[in-house]
Amino acid sequence: MNTPQKLLLTFFVSLFCLQSSIATAQGNHNPGSVEPAVSEKNLIESSNRFGFKLFRQITADEKTDSNVFISPLSVSYALTMTLNGAVGETRRQIAGALELSDYQLNEVNKSFRKLTARMTALDPAVKLDIANSIWYRLGLRVRPEFVDLNKTYFEALVRELDFDAAWAADTINNWVNVNTKGKIKEIIKPPIDPAMVMYLINAIYFKGDWSKPFDSALTRTRTFYLPNKSETDCRMMFKKAEFKYLENDLFQATCLPYGEEKFDMIVFLPRPSITVDELIGKINDKNWTSWMYGLSETKINLGLPKFKIEYGLTMNDALKALGMKLPFSRKADFTNMIPEGGVWIDQVKHKTFIQVDEEGTEAAAVTVVSIMKASAPQPVPQMIIDRPFLFVIRERGSRAILFMGRIVNPKWDK
Repeated sequence: MNTPQKLLLTFFVSLFCLQSSIATAQGNHNPGSVEPAVSEKNLIESSNRFGFKLFRQITADEKTDSNVFISPLSVSYALTMTLNGAVGETRRQIAGALELSDYQLNEVNKSFRKLTARMTALDPAVKLDIANSIWYRLGLRVRPEFVDLNKTYFEALVRELDFDAAWAADTINNWVNVNTKGKIKEIIKPPIDPAMVMYLINAIYFKGDWSKPFDSALTRTRTFYLPNKSETDCRMMFKKAEFKYLENDLFQATCLPYGEEKFDMIVFLPRPSITVDELIGKINDKNWTSWMYGLSETKINLGLPKFKIEYGLTMNDALKALGMKLPFSRKADFTNMIPEGGVWIDQVKHKTFIQVDEEGTEAAAVTVVSIMKASAPQPVPQMIIDRPFLFVIRERGSRAILFMGRIVNPKWDK
């Protein structure tokens, strides 16, 4: 298994560390921590269930020797903004995939706003930024209520943009670059498809130093064993200290706190007889709760590889497998977003970055939901004359040609 694979199960805690909220509800909290409201707990539980499902689906679809690193929370933000524009069965399928079927949408919106405010201010020693934006084609009629909901509850930046302009994709990508602190530079490939009418985007950035940092002087090159039984080298960090720890027939696990211990990373190392994919298949609400209760302070000798991953995928197939088929079809109903309808989700694209070293963890994620319309206006043609060209000067009435020329080097001397 390659270096980051034994950390695959940490995706939902290492990036956004929802575990701090869950642990609070289960009694594993730190003194002085503020317990989230019931509505936030429900949202966290739903987000985690969605994350478990999505992660299992994606890892099942990927090659067994491929790294996977996703942000379920980022996907939840982007799709819930989209949910505010959905109607009928389209809404039901998105809510079902997100594990939100049991909640009223206004309750979900309010909970997202509270969760964002709480998590981003939870630990002054950890930087967690969550940003949302909506970009729509110049001249598109968008329902004001949809815009207001996403501005109010997701603090979304909403901008009308000339998608046909050469700089349109750069404008959106610049927003992504800024809000991921340069870790993800591009999510929209130029030029923008003339059928594309809207992008709904979430960006999350996390940076936390270990509460118990590793001594770089102890970092050594060690052998790492790959899934195909071959070997490779990795840079292994070492620390002997007390951490929350659990071992059972499936795995060893430990909990590495950040900052003031409001956020943490949980690392699962499968037993030699268990593959990482088999362990992923065991993740469910019941097991997760049991595992979290089982963590207890234990002095251990820990060896953790340093790693850096950039990962990306289009999530259409995974989300369809979770029941979201109608939103990707031309029969989708997003009339709460665009009154005249006729739009559907073209793609849900996801990109992530993570770096783990002796000091801590830096991670970022971006999710973009692309909305397409069959009758989208055709782009204004561009003609940038930046290579050799031919020209003719004529008299229009008689069509007499006065001059003809070929320019291969347009010099200009005053």
